[in-house]
Amino acid sequence: MLVKTFAAALHSIDALTVTIEVNITRGCYLSLVGLPDAAVRESLDRIRSTFDTLGITFPQKSVTINLSPADLKKEGTAYDLPIALALMAADGVFAGDALPRYMIMGELSLDGSLRPIKGALPIAIQARAAGFEGLILPMDNAREAAVVNNLAVYGVQHISEVISHFNGSGALTPTVVDTRKEFYDRQQQIPFDFSEVKGQEKVKRALEVAAAGGHNLIMVGSPGSGKSMMAKRMPGILPPFTLSESLETTKIYSVAGKLGLNAMLLTQRPFRSPHHSISSAALVGGGTYPQPGEISLAHNGVLFLDELAEFNRSVLEVMRQPLEDRHITVSRAKMTVDYPAGFMLVEAMNPCPCGYYNHPTRPCTCPPGQVEKYLSRISGPLLDRIDIQVEITPVPFEKISDERPAESSDAIRSRVIAAREIQSRRFADHAGVHCNAQMDDKLMNRYALPDEQGLHRLRVAMERFDLSARAYGRILKVARTIADLAGSADVCADHIAEAIGYRNLDRSNWGKV
Repeated sequence: MLVKTFAAALHSIDALTVTIEVNITRGCYLSLVGLPDAAVRESLDRIRSTFDTLGITFPQKSVTINLSPADLKKEGTAYDLPIALALMAADGVFAGDALPRYMIMGELSLDGSLRPIKGALPIAIQARAAGFEGLILPMDNAREAAVVNNLAVYGVQHISEVISHFNGSGALTPTVVDTRKEFYDRQQQIPFDFSEVKGQEKVKRALEVAAAGGHNLIMVGSPGSGKSMMAKRMPGILPPFTLSESLETTKIYSVAGKLGLNAMLLTQRPFRSPHHSISSAALVGGGTYPQPGEISLAHNGVLFLDELAEFNRSVLEVMRQPLEDRHITVSRAKMTVDYPAGFMLVEAMNPCPCGYYNHPTRPCTCPPGQVEKYLSRISGPLLDRIDIQVEITPVPFEKISDERPAESSDAIRSRVIAAREIQSRRFADHAGVHCNAQMDDKLMNRYALPDEQGLHRLRVAMERFDLSARAYGRILKVARTIADLAGSADVCADHIAEAIGYRNLDRSNWGKV
């Protein structure tokens, strides 16, 4: 008897429908075909144990199991449940007429209970797109999948519940989630607030400008000056997630298996802070069967690289293309996948090996030339992609001991949102451009050119500080953002002056002692 069930295979952050065909005939052999990996092949042992636990005899005939399309690699343990149900239906344990109406996924324990799977959200999206009546999967994944509208999602804890559903002795209850209510209720929670940061008003202003224009930023300062503390608060001043942004980022976390149990949509922009010993594959994605890397997990959020100069230079260089393209293509011998990588890059580093170059009270003990050599660990092309460069000095005692709270993240975020709305209207007719940092030369010449006084000030600064040509465009983009924060339609001299102050590392004499 031939029975079909339907499952899904993950590819990048999307899912593809997989047809599982089980045919039982006379004979005595067992065959599993369709490019299964080791975990899929091992499913037969878990299924045998489940049959024994339920008191069902495993078919003692020739069994052929085909996973179609046969040229698509099938990975993981999520095919256990649909294969087991197809075997039971083909052997007459229950009628399998209703099986094709559902997409079914789940890993079996030896006692028949179900364990969570990866990628429940993209699987649910594919189930709806393919026209299935419902999706059956482990209870721990039900809330994640129930985010998808117009699809009945059934969470189950044991395979016996599914058998009862198909033989008519007990119907499954769909999981219902009020997606919008839960999303917006949880969106207001800000774990780290700028009101806890004392002093550093200039740096906080630079972070506000970076958030308002989507600019990449680097902070250079001595140990203990607050670089990491302020970087962790960046997601709290970025505009709140839209539902579409949240859905896209949640799909990445779902595929990577990082959502957790009973999770829903992500409501806070991600903040990823990998250690400086990270490999290239872990940063941009990869592996024999590629998985999303840190730059994709930071999609629509912040990627924070602390102790930047300690990262392997080759690891940093692989970010150059994703910073421009906002996606990463990972190619391996067995497959090629494309992951989103639209993140805001925030970096922090000490100014020199000893950490005290330009410190107001402690002397730098580095030998001549060491500061410049330390900074040269960061390549020019990578620095070229960083719009804002700001130096940090330690907070004086008077600021640390001040009991008055600083400005809150909510207050800063309100100004950032207003500036982003101006940019959304400005770039409404330009596909793929959402903020000032993404302007090309044509858009920059159209929207960011300063008035005559501002242009004169920029010319004087470039000659006096020997700024590079690459600094010219970065200053104009940042100045455009500063003007948006001020509600100004034009880029004026004051906006240019502030933007020039954010190009410390471009000055030809910086780091030379």
